[in-house]
Amino acid sequence: MEPVEINEAGLVLRPWRIEDADDLHRAFQDPDIQRWTTMPRPYLPEHARTFITKRVQRWEEGSEAPFAVCHAGTGELLGGCGLHQIDRDHELTEIGYWTAPWARGRGVAVRATRALARWSFAELKLRRLVWGAQAGNHASRLVALRAGFRVEGRLRAADPGQGRYEWFGSLLPGEVPAPGETGPAGPGTLEARRAAVFGRPQPILFATAEDHELRLRPLEERDLDAVVTTCQDPDTLRWTTIPEQYDRSAAEAFLSLCPDGWAAGTTASYAIADDQDHYVGSIDLRLSPNDPLLADVGFMTAPHARGRGYLPAALAALTAWGFTTLGLARVEWRSHVGNTASRRAAEKAGFLIEGTARGALHHRGRRVDAWVGALLAEDLTRKVTA
Repeated sequence: MEPVEINEAGLVLRPWRIEDADDLHRAFQDPDIQRWTTMPRPYLPEHARTFITKRVQRWEEGSEAPFAVCHAGTGELLGGCGLHQIDRDHELTEIGYWTAPWARGRGVAVRATRALARWSFAELKLRRLVWGAQAGNHASRLVALRAGFRVEGRLRAADPGQGRYEWFGSLLPGEVPAPGETGPAGPGTLEARRAAVFGRPQPILFATAEDHELRLRPLEERDLDAVVTTCQDPDTLRWTTIPEQYDRSAAEAFLSLCPDGWAAGTTASYAIADDQDHYVGSIDLRLSPNDPLLADVGFMTAPHARGRGYLPAALAALTAWGFTTLGLARVEWRSHVGNTASRRAAEKAGFLIEGTARGALHHRGRRVDAWVGALLAEDLTRKVTA
């Protein structure tokens, strides 16, 4: 396949040249590029030269179409964008991209990806482009969405070297946004807003219960003994789906999974800590996979901390954060009929009990009825203005 140049939207996509090696080496010192790619670490000058040599070879083989992305006016290297493993039989390929740290915030990756997609469909006659990224790489996901890709789900164990999950999506001919269009995840959209939240470390939230200052923070290893004690408590076992033989290994497994939910932008899991920073409970805010404005909550309190108002305060703080920061419209609470402690906590936090859902929950091999309640964003507004 003959190398080509693509000129579009103020960019030039051209084949790599050996004189790009110094800028490439400088770009790949960036922590974000090293975090989300499989580039060698430390990344040395010889790695950059080898990278370029291999990209030239793959043009000649016709197996890939790798481009350096440059400024159309100055020729400055701004990033990279390319097609990997072009499958002529099935008329599809995977696309990848990165932006140099000195070029971020200018829409370089979006413009380059759109230009390459249009060329792929028009010149190579491909019928499908595939995108994938490690779950948690919200910057890559935003680029894909703004370039017109439809994010279709998560693959389990897609790349053992990069993480347990991988987002994936596809783009078909006719789906590339026209020049000037922002796409479904443009600035100010809910998707962009949440990417900014979940792309950063999980924040600490604060609450006050009966003059006690509480911190909602990520669960830590030092909390695990208290978690095991809480999960072995008869009331916890009675009202939750915690495994009946809960032990230290189960707590360690849970701790290892907590960051996945945050990275994927699906769950905010918190330990509730008292004014001595000791564990007194757990609380989760889980975003609905079907309705971006809906979430539900789950929580438990350590036996020694019950009756002190910790849970209602933590629940109020977490839901307020969900409404104001994530843009939620509704947060739902469900509990087994008869779990009056959970119901009291929800009501004290402002939830309105809406009724009983028959057979709504699966609990240890049978269906059970559930109380259902909800808190709306407008409820919070009314409370503030009342």
